[in-house]
Amino acid sequence: MTTTDTGRRVLLVAHTGRRDIEELATHAKDRLAAAGVDLVALPGEDEALGLAAIGVPAQSVELVLAMGGDGTLLRAAEVARAIGSPILGINLGRVGFLAEADADEVDAVVDAICSHDYSVSSRMTVEAVVEHHGEVIGTGWALNEVSLEKATRERILDVVVEVDGHGVSAYGCDGVLIATPTGSTAYAFSAGGPILWPSVEALLLVPSNAHALFARPLVVAPDVEIGLHIDPLGHAAVLACDGRRILQVPAGARVLVRRGEQAVKMVRLGEQRFSTRLARKFSLPVQGWRDKRR
Repeated sequence: MTTTDTGRRVLLVAHTGRRDIEELATHAKDRLAAAGVDLVALPGEDEALGLAAIGVPAQSVELVLAMGGDGTLLRAAEVARAIGSPILGINLGRVGFLAEADADEVDAVVDAICSHDYSVSSRMTVEAVVEHHGEVIGTGWALNEVSLEKATRERILDVVVEVDGHGVSAYGCDGVLIATPTGSTAYAFSAGGPILWPSVEALLLVPSNAHALFARPLVVAPDVEIGLHIDPLGHAAVLACDGRRILQVPAGARVLVRRGEQAVKMVRLGEQRFSTRLARKFSLPVQGWRDKRR
């Protein structure tokens, strides 16, 4: 079944195949329906979630509700970016750093949607272009990061890094990540990069297992262009955009990464500070020994 009315509509993107998520979707659907809001799903996911299907981007969607982990939210970001709607994430994964609420807060989420009691913030994205012999052979974008990685495990990747056309460093490595502030808590963090507050406008460049004296993470201005040049006598690579969209990068190719023209909009509930979210999501100790002694 496909929706045809013009009322308020929320699109659910969920990790299908999990009974707890399907039950949560039914609960959210019933509560939203009581307030005159339709909860719908993508074609192909509607039957599993027990929802009506909607054609995207043919019909307007107030927001995209994501239920699952960060992988589900990144999948939802593809849809939300295409239709220009904000994302509201409910975490049913592990860390769920991109999510705004946890599973036990679904009623509060529904209430906020019904009463329009939420704000929307913009999250920076990155765009990547792969050039080879003067021709563009691939393009992609990411909310978290683009990751240049060696194509075969036994080979090393030889890369020259440039910022606005000026060489910065060269090294053999497993890969190079270029992340947004949103992505600084994801793969880039695991690779040794710093965490950037979402309000900071910057790009983060993080080498992965680089064999060089100068292979530290770099934080650069948001409007520069970062170039990654693959040694023409070296080996091919791949470029992973949010770990979902893969581009082939042959030896001798150049990857150009810059700030994306289109941001991803994310729903905020309340005024929780990023420092509070950081401590909660990573279970960080926030009391010193003086506090414990009292």
